[in-house]
Amino acid sequence: MILKGFKEKSNKKYLNKLLSERQLEVADGDVESLGVILNIDEIDNFDMFKNLASAFNVRSNKLKIIAFSKNLKDDLKTWDDCFNPKDFGWKGSVKNPELQRFLDTEFDVLVSYYLTEALELKLITAKSKAKLKIGILQSDERLNDLIIKTNLKEFDLFKNEAFKYLKILNKIKNE
Repeated sequence: MILKGFKEKSNKKYLNKLLSERQLEVADGDVESLGVILNIDEIDNFDMFKNLASAFNVRSNKLKIIAFSKNLKDDLKTWDDCFNPKDFGWKGSVKNPELQRFLDTEFDVLVSYYLTEALELKLITAKSKAKLKIGILQSDERLNDLIIKTNLKEFDLFKNEAFKYLKILNKIKNE
């Protein structure tokens, strides 16, 4: 029990270090790849993220979605990549190879679609090598580059706002 507290403190310290060192560099170029992080305990509709990818003109093979759950249920194995708190070690280390592969991918846009204040979700968002991070309003605003204040149930509003800002940033071409 005491070690769990030390591990959490170690991960929080690592998260703060990552967030303080982050440099925002919005590069030119269109959105070609999209990564999505979601909390499956809050929302489990996979199709709405496929619609988001098609709105951003991202091909389905360039879309990668990972899900997080605090629970260790067997029914979560239906997801391709689902992770839980046991997939993390000390100082933000990742024990799950699929999760590490997701982190090593340089997405053009990363969407963090969760409201839960889970340290693991924050670590994944912070450790991602995505060029631009879009998310819902969190307690720590350093996590995302573009924050859209919506409710989880208002996905269409989130999609429209994200599309509008990506168009302003010249990340999506007019068609």
